[in-house]
Amino acid sequence: MGDASAEPSAAQGVPWAEVFRKAPGATLLATGFGSGLLPKAPGTWGSVLAVLLAEGLLGLAGGAGVAVLAVASTVLGVPASGRVATLRGRKDPSEVVIDEVAGQTLALALLHAVLPPAAPGSLRWGLVLLAFALFRLFDIAKPGPVDRLQSLPGGWGVMADDLLAGLAAGILVVAAAFALS
Repeated sequence: MGDASAEPSAAQGVPWAEVFRKAPGATLLATGFGSGLLPKAPGTWGSVLAVLLAEGLLGLAGGAGVAVLAVASTVLGVPASGRVATLRGRKDPSEVVIDEVAGQTLALALLHAVLPPAAPGSLRWGLVLLAFALFRLFDIAKPGPVDRLQSLPGGWGVMADDLLAGLAAGILVVAAAFALS
């Protein structure tokens, strides 16, 4: 008879090693290349990854690169997060952070669509930090319709709330950009 403590509880779901073995690509993408497996606040780590990727792409490909990242993380994230949630045996595992990557990147794509490339660095980074803070606030607090979107089936239930949180954060940060520039 095995040690009961070695068995995963229903709250924990299927062990990550088994999920990785069954769907390595989907799991790698869904966990933000493993950033969602870092200790404490996986959603925040996913948002940090999004900021780093988006700002790197901004330097390489401009605002269009950030927009492509937002679209790609959404299009690929819906099936990947749905598959991993199913394999994990949980509706929305906290370690799945592709939803944070998509939502955070959406907020940044909106910002970079209106912020002139010649904007002072202090203004740009201040607005990026504001986009980060607003997205995390809306993602954690899940006001009104943001919370209701979690009831959607499969990967859409994982992703849609973060996309709406990113849209709300993006709209507010764009308003701040116009007010400050």
